[in-house]
Amino acid sequence: MSFKDIFKSSFLEATTTFSITDTILALMLSFVIGIFIMVIYKKTFKGVMYSNSFCVSLLALTLITTLIILAVTSNVILSLGMVGALSIVRFRTAIKEPLDIAFLFWSISVGIVLGAGLLPLAIIGSIFIGIVLILFVNKDTKDNPYILVVNLDSDDTENVVLGYIKEKCKKYVVKSKTVSNKGIEFSLEIRLNDMSTSFINTISDIDGVKNAILVSYNGDYMG
Repeated sequence: MSFKDIFKSSFLEATTTFSITDTILALMLSFVIGIFIMVIYKKTFKGVMYSNSFCVSLLALTLITTLIILAVTSNVILSLGMVGALSIVRFRTAIKEPLDIAFLFWSISVGIVLGAGLLPLAIIGSIFIGIVLILFVNKDTKDNPYILVVNLDSDDTENVVLGYIKEKCKKYVVKSKTVSNKGIEFSLEIRLNDMSTSFINTISDIDGVKNAILVSYNGDYMG
């Protein structure tokens, strides 16, 4: 066995099929599109608390997915091992905003497409998705729902309050009602006739009303 045969192995031979140029091009383009995804996320964020770590994770996820797909497409044996390794990974982080799921899938999809070498598809698709998100997420609406929480003394006061709400609001739906020896508390989803919320002051001034709270409703209700 010669000195050359000692260092000859499938591991070293696999490096000959590895293209440094393609890898650098894919990772650089992945970085650029990842930055683009971050910018779109910042411009379309509508949640309560902005998380910079999640925004950066979108960039990292794009780069990591690209790297994985590049490795998988270069070696069939490695692809089988990668599937087995990734199958044991479990993610426990809760997604608080539904739109965040779309951004996660966007980052992963871009990484897969770039790793597969479909560069024009990744660029055109990302631009199109970014435009759609900006147009629809940032679209102003005048029909925003609100949750109204009212604490009052008796059924008579409740009827007065509901009558006033029916007059001032376009639509209302009772979400919950709690009756105790301290009084009555009920929550309603309401839609205003206009963007003015001054009617809440009138409700709080009604005899028998202890307090009235109006909060923006994003679709996640906790009763």
